[in-house]
Formats: sequence, structure tokens, C-alpha cells
Amino acid sequence: MATIRVNVTGKNIEVTPALRSYAEKKVAKLEKYLNDNASASAEVMLRVERGVHIAEVTVNLSGVMLRGEGKTGDMYTSIDAAVDRIERQFNKYKTKINRKIHGPKLGEMVTPPALETQEEEGPRIVRTKRFALKPMDAEEAVMQMELLGHDFFVFRDAETSEVNVVYKRRDGNYGLIESEY
Repeated sequence: MATIRVNVTGKNIEVTPALRSYAEKKVAKLEKYLNDNASASAEVMLRVERGVHIAEVTVNLSGVMLRGEGKTGDMYTSIDAAVDRIERQFNKYKTKINRKIHGPKLGEMVTPPALETQEEEGPRIVRTKRFALKPMDAEEAVMQMELLGHDFFVFRDAETSEVNVVYKRRDGNYGLIESEY
């Protein structure tokens, strides 16, 4: 049976052993969706902002990302809500995900170049994310974008090996940006 490696971190909250155990137990329930040979990991970020308890759960199922967030007045309830959202997403996309899990392995990590701003007053980069670019087609990239709840998604095209971007348009449709060199 496959297992999920779980990492629980906190921001503006002390992650007690009871809270850590509860989060690990809830995320472990997602193991029932894994094939025996699937690898999975989960990041659980617990934080408190203005009295609201927020639990963000991101699960990586062999390159397929699922993200759920719960915001309530109680951290335990927020964890439940985040895991429930991931379960609903998984059930909604089960067929597509099972088809894609057995696809190509994760690509190489891409590190964006460090950008420095010289103006103190202008916008600045306050967060950097790193992720593996898994080769996929535009349809799967749209699915990943929707699963993550984002407005855009960067991916490596499986046919051309070029880095492309899909994005959600204001009219409800999707756009594709193809790179040229």
C-alpha cells in the first residue's frame, strides 16, 4: 500500500503534537486514492491571520498537484475543510488523474533567475516558488491550473519540450502562450 509523506508547518501558530497528529491522520485518509506504486507527498501549512484559522493542504501525487484550503474559526475544522476539498477534487478528476499518473516522470527543477529591484518604492518580489516542470499537454495543464485554483499555469509541452503557459481569460475561456526562441 502506498503512503503519503506529510510535512506540517505553522505560521503565527504553534503546531502542537496533537494538531500535527490530527493533520497527519486526516491527510493519510487520502492514501485510499493511491495506487500501490504511486508516490505522494503532502504539505500542510497552518496559519492564523486576523483571528481566522487557515489550513492549506497541497498534495503531490506523482506530479499531479491537488490543493485545498479551509478558513474557519477553528484549526481542526479548517484542516477538515481543506482535506474535504481535496477529496472532492480527486473524485471530480479521478479518471483524468489516473490516466496521467502513469505518464512521464517529473521534469527537472527550474529555478527562476533572481530579480532585484533597485527602486525602494516600486513593487518587489516577496515570494519565490520552485516546482518541477512535468511534460504534459495543454489540456492537462488547464486541469492542473483548475485543481490548484490559479489563474495561470506554467508547463513543459510534451510534444515540443518548450515551456508554455495556460491562463484563464476574463470571458471564462482559456489562453495558451507558446514560447519562441
